Amino acid sequence: MNTTDVKTNLEKVKASIRDAELAAGRPEGSVKLLAVSKFHPEQSVIDAIHAGQTLFGENRVQEACRKFENVCTQYPAAELHIIGTLQKNKVGRAVNICTCIESVDSLELISTIEKQCEKINKTIKILFEYHTGEESKSGFTAYESLLEAVQFCSDSKAPHVIPAGFMTMAPFTQDDNAIHESFCKLRETSERLRKDFPQLKLDTLSMGMSGDYRIAIAEGSTEVRIGTAIFGEREYQKA
Repeated sequence: MNTTDVKTNLEKVKASIRDAELAAGRPEGSVKLLAVSKFHPEQSVIDAIHAGQTLFGENRVQEACRKFENVCTQYPAAELHIIGTLQKNKVGRAVNICTCIESVDSLELISTIEKQCEKINKTIKILFEYHTGEESKSGFTAYESLLEAVQFCSDSKAPHVIPAGFMTMAPFTQDDNAIHESFCKLRETSERLRKDFPQLKLDTLSMGMSGDYRIAIAEGSTEVRIGTAIFGEREYQKA
């Protein structure tokens, strides 16, 4: 995909997000766009940066490092979020290149992130991934375990880890009611935890992808994750 296509696609996606904000009675600009660049070449990311996009998501650490070590050097404003399931043996590389890990799904992973961040004296934001859809394969599956993880951070047991909010994936279904319920569950959970932990800035709700982001925005999403509509079909690569 060429530079013009990426720019045109970005403009269309951002206009659609603005329309969804308006339809939901929300202020323009209340929802951030995370451009999912996995399986797309470095040049496509650079094209998106030139078109005004700075926030990107990748789910494979090896690919992300190969792509963004150069991009982040050339374009310091670019931010990379890790959005896929993160194995503990990949955490060290991940924290070197990203500014946020959106897929934190266990207390053990938080401890590993803390250890790796301490080594390089870096703080990093995290989102707690909460399982809200039956077909989702990741995330905290019980409120009690999620609460324990938030409490762990609140007690300053991971000083290099900055809790920033929550993430979920809705079930893959044509049933809009089920999707609404999934996103509503995360919003209500976040409201409950923000009330219980006012000292933490848990204001990010990362929910909604290409097929359901308008529903997510209606349910309070502050960040939507969109890839194909911006970059085209994925160009699959070996890790």
